[in-house]
Amino acid sequence: MSRPGRVSPRLLFLVPGGAALLLGLAAALELLGLDSPLRVDRLGELHAPLLVFGFVGTLIALERAVAARRWWGYGAPSALGLGSLSLLLPVPDAVGRSTVAVGFALLVALYTVIWQRQPATATAVQTLGAVSGLAAAILWLGGLGVPEILPGMSVFLILTISGERLELGRISPTVTKRVEAAGTALAITLTACVVAAPTLPVVGYPVLGAALLLLVAWAVRFDVATRLVRAAAQPRYMAWCLLAGYVWLVVAGAIWLAVGEPQGWMYDAVVHAVFLGFVMSMIMAHAPHILPAVLRITLPYRPFLYLPVVLLHVALAVRVAGDAREMLDLVRWGGLGNLVALLLFVVLAVATAVLGPPARRPEEADARPGLPT
Repeated sequence: MSRPGRVSPRLLFLVPGGAALLLGLAAALELLGLDSPLRVDRLGELHAPLLVFGFVGTLIALERAVAARRWWGYGAPSALGLGSLSLLLPVPDAVGRSTVAVGFALLVALYTVIWQRQPATATAVQTLGAVSGLAAAILWLGGLGVPEILPGMSVFLILTISGERLELGRISPTVTKRVEAAGTALAITLTACVVAAPTLPVVGYPVLGAALLLLVAWAVRFDVATRLVRAAAQPRYMAWCLLAGYVWLVVAGAIWLAVGEPQGWMYDAVVHAVFLGFVMSMIMAHAPHILPAVLRITLPYRPFLYLPVVLLHVALAVRVAGDAREMLDLVRWGGLGNLVALLLFVVLAVATAVLGPPARRPEEADARPGLPT
């Protein structure tokens, strides 16, 4: 075990993920028509895979590898990170796409280990998320483009996060057998839509949207975030991050339900509602729990962590409004605001980790701990 305060060697597995994040952000600048500090062929078309598979996928896989305690499990984050980066190298695309698929196969295997240890509904939901990611990777390897595998990329992250929220809320009296059964049914439906949407778009996308809206209603039913918005300090911060993320998931679900396969500005709205509005907001909410568990790095709460969260959601709203009204300047300002929000969160997270836990006020010494978020 690492000494207290010493950075874990596991941080090395995040290096490819960190590189994928920076490259993905550079790709975003290129897509916005702004000057990018990096000039790499095909960077723009790999924007989504770099961020979803290379960055977020690596984070999730590393967390699961730590939880499963299997040496081979670290192949999952390695394959997802390195496979995504290899797509930028002068090698056949099949090499990178195959490596990403191997990463997801290992992630599914990790969940199998965790299931054997703890057969719970939360684990089943997260496993179906990993299966969705594997299906998306296989479809991608088979020749489908990013727009066609968007449902799989989305469901992978949505079910992973939903399963984690269910796991954290298991002590809540609202998590009944009926609630768990409904969550499992919705997870199965969403996973089926990963293949149904690109192959039967007239039916698949509306079903995907309806199931996603029901999943949000299901999550809000048991998630303690709805009861912690009036709490203090970190619980309130996490609650607002979570609820804001659910709002953007409603936006994506409503578009899929109303129009089916999205095109034009609606496609852009769905992509960023899911991956920025929902996923990144959830990462900001859970970072105080993820970093200590994975890297043994303490990330104490400080009020300035609200800054990137507020900027993220305001900028995203500006971007979507600009897209809908075909106002390119608003799209660019919104997109640039999102990039600044993500980088600002990284900087502030590092700063609060270096500063350590803030001094407790005397009146807080005997305060009762809040409910888990």
